[in-house]
Amino acid sequence: MYKVFVNDIPLILSTKKDFGDNYVSLPIKKVRIKRIIKKIIKGELQHVNLYHEKEEKLLKHLYKKLRVVTAGGGMVFNDQNEVLFIYRKKRWDLPKGKTEKNESIEASAIREVEEETGVEGLEITRFLQKTFHIFKRKGRLRLKVTYWYEMHTSYTGELRPETKEDIVKAKWKNLEKSRKALQKSYGNIKLLFPEEYLSQHSKDGIA
Repeated sequence: MYKVFVNDIPLILSTKKDFGDNYVSLPIKKVRIKRIIKKIIKGELQHVNLYHEKEEKLLKHLYKKLRVVTAGGGMVFNDQNEVLFIYRKKRWDLPKGKTEKNESIEASAIREVEEETGVEGLEITRFLQKTFHIFKRKGRLRLKVTYWYEMHTSYTGELRPETKEDIVKAKWKNLEKSRKALQKSYGNIKLLFPEEYLSQHSKDGIA
């Protein structure tokens, strides 16, 4: 199963023809997806399941229907186990950006994190997952596929938010502050965090 976010509403891709009474279920191979997305944006639809019996076909059909933009991003930890956030358009986010021509996704992820925050000395520790969200560029719908990496740095210098990209803050946040930030974040960003960051009832194991 995949979640493809349209604003903060997840469009479900699954192998289940019946996803529950609240969901409109449609075959992904035949659906006019741009029409569905426009209805979601207008608030006319909220629960949509696009299905195919073969899971490996779900993304293949989605990629055929929307132009794909590939991006790389990072969940960056420092020596205090704090997470690096950016603040843009009144939401807390993680640094990410478009992969350039002839650039590996790993390289683009490190470059974008450095450019958007001013952090240095990044090392990728593991791949996390891909997230998917749909946006408009020049009046046309695009599918952004972001490859997320866990990163580490011992950098203790000044953070420099990339203001030309509308980033007004770059901040290290411990568990408690991360939890608060995620309340004003995006659905696809929340997918990256383990349960202790999302639950108000978890003990603060990270200081």
